[in-house]
Parts: sequence; C-alpha cells; structure tokens
Amino acid sequence: MNSQQQPARHAKAREPQIESSTHANPREQLLSAIPVTEKRLSLAGIFTAVLESGEGPPVILLHGPSGYAAHWMRIIPELASTHRIIAPDLPGHGASEFHPSMDVERTLMWLKELIDRTCRSAPVLAGHLLGGAIAARFAAQQNSEISRLVLVDAFGLTPFRPAPDFAQALAEFLERPSEQAHRNLWRYCAFDFERMRKAMHAQWQPFEAYNVERARAAGAIANLSTLMATIGIPAIPPSQLELIAVPTTLIWGRHDLATPLPIAQAASRKYGWPLQVIEGAADDPPIEQPEAFLVALHAALEYQRPAARRSQS
Repeated sequence: MNSQQQPARHAKAREPQIESSTHANPREQLLSAIPVTEKRLSLAGIFTAVLESGEGPPVILLHGPSGYAAHWMRIIPELASTHRIIAPDLPGHGASEFHPSMDVERTLMWLKELIDRTCRSAPVLAGHLLGGAIAARFAAQQNSEISRLVLVDAFGLTPFRPAPDFAQALAEFLERPSEQAHRNLWRYCAFDFERMRKAMHAQWQPFEAYNVERARAAGAIANLSTLMATIGIPAIPPSQLELIAVPTTLIWGRHDLATPLPIAQAASRKYGWPLQVIEGAADDPPIEQPEAFLVALHAALEYQRPAARRSQS
C-alpha cells in the first residue's frame, strides 16, 4: 500500500512574498499572501472564521492543534486552481470562538453546518492531526455528507502518545509560549526544520508570530485541552472506523513522531485505505513538503474504492 515520494506532476505554486513589518498583524500578513477571501459564520453557536478560494469541486481542509486555516498556505494556491477550498479555523483556534459545552457532538454539528452553508455538493473532507480525528469521526457518522475522506497524519487511529522528547517540547511551548519554544517544538514537527524554514521564505516570520500570539491568548490552551481530551487523544473505536464507507486515503510523513508511520500502515491494512508516504517530512507534510503532498492529495482526489467482490454461490 505504501507509495514512495513521486516527482511532482502538478505545477509548483508561486511562493508568495510577504514584506516584513514589525507593526503588521501577522494574521493579516499570512492571509494577504494567499488567494483567499475570509468570512465569519455562526456554526452550531460558534462564531467561525472561514477562508475560501478557487472554483470547482469542494474540498474542506481541517487543520491541526494550535493551528488555523492559513496553516494550509503552502498548498492553497495550487489546489485552488482546480478545486473550491473551504478552510475554517477550528473552534477555539485562530479567529474562531469556542463554546463552553464543546464536545464531540457539538464539534460534529459544527462541521455539518459548515458543509451545509458552504458546499453545494458533497465535499472531499481532509483533516490533519486533530482535524483528521474530527474528519474521521464525522465520516463514520455522516457518510452521505462527503464524497471522500483524506486523513493526514491524523490523530484518532490510536491513543495520542507522542515521543517523549516531542511531548516535552510541546508542553514547554504551551506552558511558556515564546519564539524559542516554538522553534524547539517545530524541530520535532518537521523532519528538517532549517530546510523548511528556509523554504517558507518570508512566510516564516508571520507564521511563527501568529502561532505564538494564539498560544498566549486567554483561554487558548484550555480550549485546546478540551478538544484534545474529547477528540484528539482518545482512539476512535474500530467499530466506528469500519462504518466509513466513502473512499478514504491516508497521507503520512515518514518521520512522524506524534503518530508514527506503523500506525498508519496498520490502519491501511485493516481498513483497505491506500497510504501515501511523504518522504522528508514529519507530522506536517503540507508545510514541509507541499509539492509531494499535492501529488499525494491529487491522487487521493482521483481515488475510487474498488468494487466489492461478489460472493460465489
């Protein structure tokens, strides 16, 4: 099932250039560099920031913990040339509010309302890390609402137990958010941190600034802890994953320290989900290896589940 990294067969997205300014809002800097429009929607009682871009079949992108919709910035320009992109800030993340009674049921209701409000046809649902756990739970309950599922280094296939050094760096960043703690954490999130930071060019500075700003925001860590405790940390029961009936693809960084590759390999074998392995990436292929990730994602968008064999009588 595993596939090695392939040469990119899609046009490389132009690297946006962001003029640095010590006075600029980092969120505005990030959004100004990608071809998106932003709207605010009330979904399940949650005031939600949503980015939209492109025309064509809809694709919903759900980001990971402590992230936001612009985290997909390195793939949105190219993907929006063929698809309509809908990327929300998860509840309690980015510019989206949080609900005091946030649980699995309300989170899935939030996602259902997002689909109803933004999609004229059943979308592809792609989720990364925490977003992957949300997407998988939704697909198990609402197969008819989506056309296919893409899980990117997703939580939920096993209890969340990152490597000890990774866990320590994560805890230190959440307890005392700073630029240095952020870089220490990303040395575990990325396979080659310095290469990734160099490749991001001027995007890195507002990216880091906004990550730190959001981690310092009042209630941000408590809100993240709630979502992780209810959705991100627990494993989704196999009996629920077996209910996913839409074509499903796994895309995984070979060096993921949060949910190691063997977990994805086991899920691929158990559920028959194709697995695309991204070389030179840890748990964030869309940021670290956007060209290879787009190749894998386009393959997932074209994938059709093989027809079930007829029993012989």
